[in-house]
Amino acid sequence: MIGQILKSGLGEEYQITGLDLPDGDVRRYETLANVVSGHSAIIHLAWDTQTDNFLSEKINPENSQMFFNVYKAALENGVKRVIVASSVHADRFYEWKGPGYMSPYQLPNPDSPYGAHKVFMESLGRWFASKGLEVVCIRFGGITPVNKANKNHLPERATFLSQRDGVALIRSIFKAESVPNNFVIVYGVSNSDNRIHDITNPFGWISQDKAEDFLD
Repeated sequence: MIGQILKSGLGEEYQITGLDLPDGDVRRYETLANVVSGHSAIIHLAWDTQTDNFLSEKINPENSQMFFNVYKAALENGVKRVIVASSVHADRFYEWKGPGYMSPYQLPNPDSPYGAHKVFMESLGRWFASKGLEVVCIRFGGITPVNKANKNHLPERATFLSQRDGVALIRSIFKAESVPNNFVIVYGVSNSDNRIHDITNPFGWISQDKAEDFLD
């Protein structure tokens, strides 16, 4: 779903190579190695959410294999930058009392095995960054195909990400000359009235939207 939103929003500016099931299986390293060469960046969004989600209390090791393959294929084939889809569930955001906004660099406190799995993806990305790969981990909030926020659920409103903001965030990462220290974590949420996440970032991205303007 996020891939389609990004392809629609960025397809006229960038040449995008889509890779998805059934034709492209990211669990197979050779699949990636054969297509990534010559690209300037990879956006990794693939994840088995049917069994590995914040409610399931399960993980799927194949998700680990996929993000390991992405990092490895990028490093070994000259792809400069990798953007991965982490999650706000890397922290128990709904328990945050302040002061201030929640920083993406505080010690993670995942709310589920799924959230911990996303933290592992970030940690592995940090290791690959030490080898020279530029890695950006976006802790996505709620971006939806209908581009609406749930007016009756405050945590969902706090983590709402509009499609426009999501596209603009990726665009700003594409345009950045470099990634500071080769590794950045940024919260992908819009500037809603009850936002609790710190969305400052080194890419110049500024949220233009808030959940209150997209209530369903």
